[in-house]
Amino acid sequence: MQQQQVSNKRIKPIQGHSPQRSPGKFCSNLLNISNKFAGTGGMTSSLAPKKAQAPQKVPKSGIFQALPMIEQTLFKKYYDRGDLPIAVNFSGAVRKIVWKCEPECLDYHLYLPIFFEGLRETEDPYKFLAVNGCEELLQKGETKILSVLPQLIIPIKKALATKNHDIMCITLKKIQKLVKSGQMIGEALVPYYRQILPVMNMYKNKRLNIGDKIDYSQRKNENLSDLIQETLETLEKNGGEDAYINIKYMIPTYESCMF
Repeated sequence: MQQQQVSNKRIKPIQGHSPQRSPGKFCSNLLNISNKFAGTGGMTSSLAPKKAQAPQKVPKSGIFQALPMIEQTLFKKYYDRGDLPIAVNFSGAVRKIVWKCEPECLDYHLYLPIFFEGLRETEDPYKFLAVNGCEELLQKGETKILSVLPQLIIPIKKALATKNHDIMCITLKKIQKLVKSGQMIGEALVPYYRQILPVMNMYKNKRLNIGDKIDYSQRKNENLSDLIQETLETLEKNGGEDAYINIKYMIPTYESCMF
């Protein structure tokens, strides 16, 4: 009986000692200790109004930037291999090109597209040979150029797509020379306006705002906007009846020079 009475009595906790707690509740209390001591931590404060932050600039699209790298052309490959019948003559004060055979005897289907590929070159002697060689081939090609015209579209398109100022100026001059080099060439070029004219549409109205300074590119005929305008007028004059309609479709801001 006495043992049963002892077991039925409840054991009171000793004063100064908390009852046993579950480990999960104890850990949660440790995590909340930092909330009790929240404060500035010695940081300074000011009542002055905050400075307005400058708005972030909108990044440029870079649509007019030239390509950083230009892939190797067939002209350079053929010249380094010794397969082109052309060389540089350094005798005299002015450099000239020397043909190993007459340009009239060359196969235009093979060599003329290669010389148009060389218009993308920026280093000498490749650039010098390609520009002057292409000039002489167009002068002496006569009836051979018309049949080669479809093969010249891709080299011209690649040269304009580089967006390099010097390359584009050279290519536009060669397009003018190409159209005037023989009969029916301007009309045969009309179906290919969709490959050639989009880049011209981008740069047609892109002019330099230089204030009262002098633009020496006008004297050298290297003003890109003026060259594009001259090229479009040459295409319209030599392209027949459908030239203006197709130019207007690709470049809406162009106005006819014939009416």
